[in-house]
Amino acid sequence: MIQASNVTLRIGKKALFEDVNIKFTEGNCYGLIGANGAGKSTFLKILSGQLETTNGEVIITPGQRLSVLEQDHFKYDAYPVMDVVIMGNARLYEIMKEKEAIYAKEDFTDEDGIRASELEGEFAEMDGWDAETNAAMLLNGLGIGSELHYTMMSDLGGNDKVKVLLAKALFGNPDILLLDEPTNHLDLDAIAWLEEFLIEFENTVIVVSHDRYFLNKVCTHIADIDYGKIQLYAGNYDFWYESSQLLVKQMKEANKKKEEKIKELQEFISRFSANASKSKQATSRKKALEKIELDEIKPSSRKYPYIDFRPDREIGNEVLFVENLSKTINGEKVLDNISFNVGHDDKIAFVGSNELAKTTLFKILVGELEPDEGTTKWGVTTSQAYFPKDNTAEFDNDLTIVDWLMGYSPVKDVTYVRGFLGRMLFAGEDGVKKVKVLSGGEKVRCLLSKMMISGANCLILDEPTNHLDMESITALNNGLIKFGGVELFACHDHQFVQTTANRIMEILPDGSLIDKITTYDEYLESDEMARKRTVYTAEKEEDDN
Repeated sequence: MIQASNVTLRIGKKALFEDVNIKFTEGNCYGLIGANGAGKSTFLKILSGQLETTNGEVIITPGQRLSVLEQDHFKYDAYPVMDVVIMGNARLYEIMKEKEAIYAKEDFTDEDGIRASELEGEFAEMDGWDAETNAAMLLNGLGIGSELHYTMMSDLGGNDKVKVLLAKALFGNPDILLLDEPTNHLDLDAIAWLEEFLIEFENTVIVVSHDRYFLNKVCTHIADIDYGKIQLYAGNYDFWYESSQLLVKQMKEANKKKEEKIKELQEFISRFSANASKSKQATSRKKALEKIELDEIKPSSRKYPYIDFRPDREIGNEVLFVENLSKTINGEKVLDNISFNVGHDDKIAFVGSNELAKTTLFKILVGELEPDEGTTKWGVTTSQAYFPKDNTAEFDNDLTIVDWLMGYSPVKDVTYVRGFLGRMLFAGEDGVKKVKVLSGGEKVRCLLSKMMISGANCLILDEPTNHLDMESITALNNGLIKFGGVELFACHDHQFVQTTANRIMEILPDGSLIDKITTYDEYLESDEMARKRTVYTAEKEEDDN
């Protein structure tokens, strides 16, 4: 059990949290939600002891071990992958290293023997002999193959480092598990594995995530941060949303009835206060009026952008033709003889663990890369807008937000451009901010403004939900559902893919393609996908041997 008791945190004169009292108990998974800036990550740091509170305290059941998903991807570059995972149980790792040091001594003494015996006993009690096996299971589940288990962290790519740090947090059955955005940089298979792990996990989990499907799948409770307070709801994310909306609706209806009663009493008092025969009744109604108090309904701190893609031209029947496309990047064949046609009603989600393959395909489609073999051809009625996964080059300049978007606008009018920025929550003085100093989420909202202002009828989006808060993801999801044109996108948000796509293309690790006209959930259940994955895995293992 872990609880916050009268916790207050002030940053300067601003109180980020004020007298927060909340208890997190064993056997439950709590989703910590709130608008950007509400303090979700900060509250996790308070619970983990990384931040001191202004007032109040955090209480943890004595003897319980707390584990945290770390965010510094380079912290363990000097260590092997297996060591980093086992570090998740700090005491077990200390024992392992002390044992190794003792047994490596040339002058092994009696005292060393006694100490080694003590360590071996504690090591066995902590299930130390199975530590590497358990760590390997976590790594394999998250998609880190056995060939990487004993490599150095410095040799891993960024996404794989994230997976190792997640395995480190999960290792050794911690009593309390704090996870800040654990699904970031995970492919859909790894997310599905993590969902099942947390569903089966019997201790306490507190998780921050922008993935609605993930929160619905794993959470037993939702802890909602708004205006420095935390309100606890039983149930998953959808239940919280319905409950919170219902609560506001009920308060508004109750206030409406109170306002009607107030008006009725005021009218009676106004009519009969000067009437001697009715003076007692008027006095009685005055007292009743004084007792009526309207419920205070604070507007939520959450803000939803308005995302509406409106194509300037209706798309024709001939949209996109891809024939025998192949591409090798740094010696790896990421696309192998891929062919497909796109129809005018297609909303295609590209899925699979090969992130580079999806990004490479999108870059070829928009003309940023040339294929090694094969051709692509867009129909004459099409116009494309592209959302790149890496937007660094887009904002490497000294332009203000308004001037930056003006460069892409067909209408060179400041008011017109500011209208699109306003929809994406850039108001007033925000327009004169330099684009190079924007946060990750602000840059994404700028790019979405650019796509809206383009009037394109074909949208290509490579991981557009990265860096967005829950409200912006919901708005983008709804905007793409309404969009009447063609969509080609890659995304790790399960609900986003399921509710938007009507066609699924999976690029397998060998660069080949599975293409199915179906929803994402139906695709995951399909026998063909499972069979092809099994065949590919078996072939790869045979090659490795």
